[in-house]
Amino acid sequence: MFKGIKMDKIIAIHHHKDSFSENWIRYCKENNLNYKLVNCYSTNIIETLQNCSFLLWHWHHNDYKAQLFARQFIKSIEYMNIKVFPNTHTGWHFDDKVGQKYLFEAINAPFIKSYVFYNFEDTLKWIHTTSFPKVFKLRGGAGSSNVILLKTKAEAIKNAKMMFSTGYKHSRFKVLKEKWLQWKAIQNLNTAIGIVKGLIRIFFPSKIHTTLPTEKNYFYAQDFIPNNDCDIRVVIIGKKAFAIKRMVRKGDFRASGSGVIIYDRKEIPEACIRSAFDVSKKLKLQSSAYDFVYLHDTPLLIELSYAFSQNGYLDCPGYWDENLNWYAGKFCPESFIIEDLLSEQ
Repeated sequence: MFKGIKMDKIIAIHHHKDSFSENWIRYCKENNLNYKLVNCYSTNIIETLQNCSFLLWHWHHNDYKAQLFARQFIKSIEYMNIKVFPNTHTGWHFDDKVGQKYLFEAINAPFIKSYVFYNFEDTLKWIHTTSFPKVFKLRGGAGSSNVILLKTKAEAIKNAKMMFSTGYKHSRFKVLKEKWLQWKAIQNLNTAIGIVKGLIRIFFPSKIHTTLPTEKNYFYAQDFIPNNDCDIRVVIIGKKAFAIKRMVRKGDFRASGSGVIIYDRKEIPEACIRSAFDVSKKLKLQSSAYDFVYLHDTPLLIELSYAFSQNGYLDCPGYWDENLNWYAGKFCPESFIIEDLLSEQ
């Protein structure tokens, strides 16, 4: 049984298939913890949470409903003295690369130089004075979606015109292309099924594809850091860290979403682990996944995310603590999350 919480305290969990909630529920059952399932989308959710001490909600970046209200809802719940995951510190910048630009600059984090403009004229002036290539990104998106390498001024101007006119709508064809690239990198049953699902979505789009808003009226880009055949993904949960090395796709510059993963701890530079812990402490984050690439001998942050795909870390051989001591063996990241939350007194 978890010793850091009284049995009379209720843990509220918003349950959704294929989310952190499945292992949170399992953890509560195994440790005889008092929990109840709640619906954060309910108009009566504040009343429902009146007798709860904790709320766990793994909200997804592609859920347009959560994007509408999750940040404001979580901040409101915190005024009820309810401990929340993710809390405001951890979640306000989720799936918002523009917001992360300002955040990293404010704490002087080792971050790839980034640029954002809010009108076409300023964007055009910058395009004519900067060097190329540059990496163009939309605010949101995971797995290298919505990321384009701009090799020339002409390509940058074309994308700028798009962003300040019709904008970018979520594309089912781009999703299918990503599935195809994943299959080319790793030809197995899972990636083949991904292509089939992508083809089905072309003709029968999901609600996600039809409800996500059009991205427009801003232009965001980062410097391109050459000579990287991989990136390093470090996940920090409280005082624990685990990491993977993701290889760049063939014929591409992106590693995220490639599916080509190396789990050997010897392939993970300690400098990335230390940097991730440092940023998490400064920002007071409960959980965060960091992407690093190298400029010469210096690891630079690309972006962060409080959430991550659990399946990508099942084969991690162990984890580090904040002093970089190594603990070998299988582990459950969702257990780290709930244990840390319940320890907050």
